[in-house]
Amino acid sequence: MTIENRVKPPVIADVARAAGVSVPTVSRVLSGTTRVSPERRERVLAAIRELGFRPNAAARALSTGTQLMIVVFAGDTTRFGYASTIQGVEEAARQAGYMVVISVVESDSLSTVEASIDLALGQPVAGAVVLEYDPPGVAVLAAVPPWLPTVAVAAGRPAGEAVPHAYMDDHEAAARATRFLLDLGHATVHHVAIPSTGRPSSRMLGWRSALEAAGARVPPVIQADWPPTSGYDAGLHLLADSSVTAVLCGNDELAMGLTKALADHGRVVPDDISVIGFDDHPLSQLWTPPLTTVRQDFVALGHQAFTLLLASIGHTASPHSVRMTPDLIVRASTGPVRRTAS
Repeated sequence: MTIENRVKPPVIADVARAAGVSVPTVSRVLSGTTRVSPERRERVLAAIRELGFRPNAAARALSTGTQLMIVVFAGDTTRFGYASTIQGVEEAARQAGYMVVISVVESDSLSTVEASIDLALGQPVAGAVVLEYDPPGVAVLAAVPPWLPTVAVAAGRPAGEAVPHAYMDDHEAAARATRFLLDLGHATVHHVAIPSTGRPSSRMLGWRSALEAAGARVPPVIQADWPPTSGYDAGLHLLADSSVTAVLCGNDELAMGLTKALADHGRVVPDDISVIGFDDHPLSQLWTPPLTTVRQDFVALGHQAFTLLLASIGHTASPHSVRMTPDLIVRASTGPVRRTAS
C-alpha cells in the first residue's frame, strides 16, 4: 500500500501487517526496550518508511512511562520577542529529545486561561514554559497547577519567586539607555511605553530611575500599543512639543513608527531628535537611520528557560532564576543635543 492511495494516516496495526509481524513486535521495535531479531526489526523499519508511519507521542508516553513533551504558553507568537523566545525553547528542547507544543492564550479571562491549560494538559506534557510578557501570560502563570514543573520567561525582575524565571534585566537596560542620552547633553528623555503586564514595566521604571538619579525632569509617559502605527501616533504627539530632543521607545517597532512620523513632518533624526529602541529587531539596523537599540538575546533566553525547566523536571537541582543583561547597541539614530535646541 502506498502513501498516495491512503485516506487515513497509518497506525501501528498497518505497520504490523505490512511487515508480517505482530503488533507487540512493532511496539518492541519502537520502544527499544526488548530485543527483536535483526531480520524482523529491519522488516518493521522498512514498513515504517514505506507507510510514512509516525509514532503517537501520547501512546508512546503511556507505554514507556516517559513524557518527552513540553508546552509553551504565549499570549502571542507573531511579535519578535515572543517568536524568538519560543525558537530558543524549541532549539534547546529538540537537542534534549523533547517535543514542544505551543498554546496561544488569546486573553487573560479566566475561562480562556483555564481552557488553554486544560487542552494542553490533555497531552502527556512533562512541564511548561510560560511567556510572562503580557496579561495572558501573567494569568496563566497564576493558574497552572502546582504539580506541573513550570518556568516563566519575563521582561524584568519577577515580582515573586513562586516558580523559576529566566528574565532580562530591562530595568538596568532602560536606565543605561537613558543615561546614554543624558550624557549626550539632552536635558531629559521622553518615553513611549509598550503595554504593561498589569504593573509598571521594568523599562519604564528604569527610564524613570535614571532621570530621577540625574535630577532631570521626568516627562509624562506616552502609553502606546504594540503596532508600529502606535509609535507613529506617539511621534505626532511629540511633534507638538518643541522641547523634545530625545526619546526612548519601549520596542523597535514603536521607534520605527515614531521616526517615520518625524521624517514625514520634516524633523531629522538624530539632528533634531535622538531615538532609541528596544529589542534589536532584525530590521533595526536596516532602518533609516539605523536604530540605536537595546539588544536582547531572546533565543538565549529561551535556552535558559528550558535548562531551568529540565532541572525542575528531573529534580537534578533546585533551579534558581536566571538574569540576563541586554546590551546597548549604538547606531545612527542618536547624537549630541543641538545647541540651538530648546
